[in-house]
Order: sequence, then structure tokens, then C-alpha cells
Amino acid sequence: MTGTAAPFAADDYRARMERAARSAAEAGLAGLLVAPGPDLVWLTGYAPTAVTERLTLLVLAPGQDPVLVVPTLEAPDAAKATGADALTLRDWTDGKDPYAATAALLDTGGRFGISDNAWAMHLLGLQKALPGTSYASLTDALPMLRAVKDAAELELLAAAGAAADATFEEIRKVPFGGRRESELAADLAGLLRRFGHSQVDFTIVASGPNGANPHHEVGDRVIERGDMVVLDFGGLKDGYGSDTSRTVHVGEPTDEERRVHDLVRAAQEAGFRAVRPGVPCQEVDRAARAVIADAGYGEYFIHRTGHGIGVTTHEPPYMIEGEEQPLVPGMCFSVEPGVYLPGRFGVRIEDIVTVTEVGGRRLNDTTREMVIVD
Repeated sequence: MTGTAAPFAADDYRARMERAARSAAEAGLAGLLVAPGPDLVWLTGYAPTAVTERLTLLVLAPGQDPVLVVPTLEAPDAAKATGADALTLRDWTDGKDPYAATAALLDTGGRFGISDNAWAMHLLGLQKALPGTSYASLTDALPMLRAVKDAAELELLAAAGAAADATFEEIRKVPFGGRRESELAADLAGLLRRFGHSQVDFTIVASGPNGANPHHEVGDRVIERGDMVVLDFGGLKDGYGSDTSRTVHVGEPTDEERRVHDLVRAAQEAGFRAVRPGVPCQEVDRAARAVIADAGYGEYFIHRTGHGIGVTTHEPPYMIEGEEQPLVPGMCFSVEPGVYLPGRFGVRIEDIVTVTEVGGRRLNDTTREMVIVD
């Protein structure tokens, strides 16, 4: 992960590491091992400039002070991280065995949660050093570790959402017809950065038949009058994510295009209204999907209704059938149903929503009505 870390203090990171260690114990784990990536940034504020083959690993265990095992040449940068005051740095030099240094911190027969993006060579190195240990991915072992946001995180997510909204309000003013998808994608990226994003993760511009592919790779197709155009864009602002989708039309739409757009808008509203504390995540998916299925388009809604967002633009929880995790105030996720008609067009409408004490609150506020562009 790159991008500017959010403005938190050492005590914030200390509290997160303590909570993570407690959660590990409650899950029956001997501790957590966190490699460079979003989990490490969230827990410590530290994002190495470059992730190399040299081992960097945060070790969290109940009843122990947090330790960051780090290459000696990277220790000065690690010491500058905001959360460094809440942990102990243990550096190792080239030519030494980093797995032996880490093994000394671990229960020789323990089961540990390890961040999903840890390199296989590092996990295998730990297993060789401590053959009695076992491991589980953090997504499986503690899927809700980062899911519930505090007030400061919610403020940052709201600001990122507002920046994405400002981007949409500007992009709808520019010409679409006669321009390539790649040109509009570049415009979106520039606008996100203008409104404060340090990292742009995606700028999908899917015109005409390309709109039937939810994750269309932007290409050189020239946008034509009469095209429906799906716009899906986001990234990181002050370390927290944005992600929004709107579908616009170049010139006047047909009756069918309006009907499908209105259907997706109704489904998105139904998904949003299903959000309230205690409701299983799958109910958000069911609510949105039912609207589309009842209208006869169920086979054309081909993805989950939503995903969590925080220090990454995709993370747990997921709004999908089978996910029985109850919604909790402070959770943030997308609600983004769509209809995709192969060879013709697609429609998707997406807001980021946070769970409140009584329901849900949208973090995106641009119009969900059909927008006509030139």
C-alpha cells in the first residue's frame, strides 16, 4: 500500500495493537504476524517505501509488548512512523537469520494469524524455524479486525467520499462523445488528485457494450452518442478510501435504458434501506437483488452487492449471500447493484454507506437519477 498515512497519534496505534492482540486471544490464536501492507499501516502507521525480500514483520501477542522485526537499513524509517513509540523495534542485519530472530518472540507450538499479503518465502521460513507452529490468514481468522471504524476514521472516509463526489460533479461537465475511454479515465484520475487523493486505485470508464463488463479495463474505444457509460472510480485520500459509481448517458436514452437505470436505482435504494445494526450482511444483498430479480433481470446482476472499505478500497465485510456477520455501527461498505446486458450496455450505481445506531448513512451524495452528458 502507498499513500499518506492518516493523522493518528501513537496512542491510537497503541490502542489498535492492544485490541488486535485481544482479538487474537479471543479467536484462540497465540498472536498475530503482520507483514507490510494495509494491516501494518492501520496498526502502526508504518508503510515501507519499498517492500523487498527482506523480512519486516510486526509480532503481536497477548501479554507481550508489540515488536516490529525490521531490516537494520530500514530501521531509521520505521522509527519515524507515528506508531513507533508504541512498539519495540528489533532490527536484523544482512547475513543474519531473520526467522531465528522472529522465532525467539513466538510460542513454539502456537497457532498464529498472519496477514494475507505476507510473502510465501517468509511464511515458509517461519515454519522451518518453528515446525510446531501453524498459521491462519487474517481474513479467515479475524475478518472484522479493521471493519468497525472509530469517529476519526469515519470523518476521513466521509472526506474521501466528498472528494469522489466533487470529482463526479466535475466530470459530468466535460464532453464525452467523440472522446476515448482512456481520456475520460485520465480526467477522473486528475480530478481525484485535485480533490486531495494521494492514490488513485481505479478509474473505470465503460461505454456502450463495454458497460456489460463490471471490471472493464479502460481502452481506446471512442464514446459515441447514444452510449450508456458506467463510471466507477476511487482511491485513497489521507489514507482512507473512496469508491463510487454512477452511470451517465451520452444524449437522450431510450425507454429501455431509462427503465434499467431506474431499476438499478431502486435496487440500490432497497439495499441502503436494509442497513441497520444487527442485520446480517447478506440481507443487504438480498434486498437489492430481489428488486432486480423481480423485474426479470436477476441473471444480469452478476456480482455481490458490496464490499467493505477503509485503509483499502476492498476489505471485509462483504454484502453477499451466505455472509451472516451482523452489521455493527461504524462498519463502512459499498452498496452497488448493477445490471449488465451482454453486448449492449450496463448500469451500476454505488455509494459508500456507514452503519449508524439506527440505520445507515450514505457517504456519497451525488444524484442517482439519470445524468445526460454531451
